[in-house]
Amino acid sequence: MGNLKEIRTRIGSVKSTQQITRAMKMVSAAKFRKAQDAILKIRPYANKINEVIIPIAEGMEDLSFNPYFQEREINKVLIIPITSDKGLCGSFNSVVVREAVALIDSYGTQVDLICLGKKSYDFFSKSPKGYHVIDKYVDLTSNVSYDEVEKIADSILTAFAEKEYDEIRLIYNAFTNPAVYTITNDKFLPIESLSEKENPAGDTKQFQHNFIFEPSERIIINELIPTSLKIKFFRTILESNASEHGARMTAMDKATENAEELLAELKLTYNKERQASITKEILEIVGGTTL
Repeated sequence: MGNLKEIRTRIGSVKSTQQITRAMKMVSAAKFRKAQDAILKIRPYANKINEVIIPIAEGMEDLSFNPYFQEREINKVLIIPITSDKGLCGSFNSVVVREAVALIDSYGTQVDLICLGKKSYDFFSKSPKGYHVIDKYVDLTSNVSYDEVEKIADSILTAFAEKEYDEIRLIYNAFTNPAVYTITNDKFLPIESLSEKENPAGDTKQFQHNFIFEPSERIIINELIPTSLKIKFFRTILESNASEHGARMTAMDKATENAEELLAELKLTYNKERQASITKEILEIVGGTTL
């Protein structure tokens, strides 16, 4: 392991690293609580909009009048991978990148990318495969603002409505708990048909209503669908943000534990080396005395 001075230097280095990882864990824990609160606040609003839209949509025979329900032949696709701007969060970013690469390879058509997060942009912009990155957004998750996210969502919705893209997908980590996140490949647009739902028995059901709508059902759908999609996009970013802080908190906790184990091993090695050194000196003194 080297002499005692080298071991002492290594112990000091590991202690410094442990202090850093412990501090980063505490910072991530604080950010995680804030991100988790944001998700809990947005869920009731998102669920209420869906409660209004879904019954109306299920009661309509044709939803093709709304551009966001229109299924088209897939000639051009937009994929939006959502990662963090910083590392030290385990496999959080790598699983998103791998999923996005696999999805791109599965398409036999043109695929554009809008990267949300510096890590995804760095990978796809510098890849020798020459991925087509048309835009990037960094520093988005440091302080998630609905106004800023709404602008991004507006541009995406407009691009689909104007038939620039035939399909739009979001790749992100969905939040489960601080230690668990799930890689998610979500078809953002077009919206899959809501006119048919299956009940637990496997039979399809149609929503029947005898309401008179004012304004008309079409106007309600056309007004609420864009709002619902923007909320969904905002919620997706919040999910990713909470997953990121949870992943970093877990990674730093594990790093702190590993540092503690390494310190124990180094201290044991140091004590053995020190004891061996003392024993050697005693033997030399005894040997000199005997002579």
